[in-house]
Amino acid sequence: MAIWKAQRTLLIVGEGYHEEAFLSYVKKLYAPRGCGLSVTIKNARGKGAQRVIEWTIRQIANTDYDMVAALLDTDTDWSEAIAKRAKIKKIQVLKSEPCFEALMLRLLDINPVGDARALKKQFAPFVNHDATQCDHYKIHFTEACLQTGRTNEAAIDALLKLMGV
Repeated sequence: MAIWKAQRTLLIVGEGYHEEAFLSYVKKLYAPRGCGLSVTIKNARGKGAQRVIEWTIRQIANTDYDMVAALLDTDTDWSEAIAKRAKIKKIQVLKSEPCFEALMLRLLDINPVGDARALKKQFAPFVNHDATQCDHYKIHFTEACLQTGRTNEAAIDALLKLMGV
């Protein structure tokens, strides 16, 4: 007879396809089946911080996750009002400042330079020029990289803590 074991549940919403791929990669590393943590990754499909938070609120309206987080950029419409709305709804915000690509470049100890378009171009070689594929993160964004990076990047530290690391 199988023994039933209660699991903690975690929903993490990524702002777009790049965040979704990265979060799926982190899930593979730290939340394998049977680990006691059930992680659901969803994609809000962009359009700024306010839309991501509102989209996340709709996702949790009729569900009961133990923890909820959203990984989003702060370069588009991030404000204290949005932070307050997220806090009221118990959504932990993982801020990519100013954007996801800049956060990821800093993890590699590379100084991000330029606007969003330039940062995407600077980041592309580190994910085989396709940041939407979760397996493209494994070469450069190893467990050691994430563990080292968490000391300087609050979003990565918070993400790993949510994963129980």
